[in-house]
Amino acid sequence: MCEKKEFGCPFEYALDILGGKWKGLVIFYLGRRGTLRYSELRRELKGITQKMLTQTLRRLEEGGLIHREVYPVVPPKVEYSLTEKGKSLLPILDALQKWGERETNMRRES
Repeated sequence: MCEKKEFGCPFEYALDILGGKWKGLVIFYLGRRGTLRYSELRRELKGITQKMLTQTLRRLEEGGLIHREVYPVVPPKVEYSLTEKGKSLLPILDALQKWGERETNMRRES
């Protein structure tokens, strides 16, 4: 993922990690709910396609932000959780959520 790319600055790297609509949301929900299965994540992420969720999970796993645990059972059971690197993003996502709440409330009031 990002380790093979070259970035002009650390901020560019951070935006690459969280860029797009879905990556930040996946990290957010795993941070709030803990370990989740694919179907549970899909239910949380209203409007995401199966293909996009699969691609997003792969990118986050490649970047070392989430852990994918596959259990050798039939039918297959796969769970996703945040790594320590992924958990380190939670304070940033919390700050973004608070900012979004504040801005949303201000828009309603005006």
